[in-house]
Amino acid sequence: MAILLAERPGTRVDLVESNKKKAAFLKTVLGGLGVQVFVWNERIEAAVGLVPKPEIVTARALASLGDLLKLAEPWLAKGARGLFHKGRDYRAEVKESLNHWRFDLVEHPSVTESGAVILEISRLSRR
Repeated sequence: MAILLAERPGTRVDLVESNKKKAAFLKTVLGGLGVQVFVWNERIEAAVGLVPKPEIVTARALASLGDLLKLAEPWLAKGARGLFHKGRDYRAEVKESLNHWRFDLVEHPSVTESGAVILEISRLSRR
């Protein structure tokens, strides 16, 4: 995403990666491309005070939707939108999440995996 947004003035991309080797790889590759990106070698829970107010929070293959919402709550509850890639069984995750959360949801079909979706979540609050 940082590469795709590189030519858009004022764009800031923050990546949070807890694995040191992966974070170093991201810094090296993106730095070599001249892309304006901030790579935080932290767990997501520790990044709340580091990453300024984002417009979009995204994650792929990190956790269940309920856990993602808990991790992203500090940003989503303040107006950011979540874009979360989920597989074919996403409906069960959405249903379970609605027991604990209120949110607006838009389902976008995945172009990379049949039956999968990108869940766009906004206006997050606890039940």
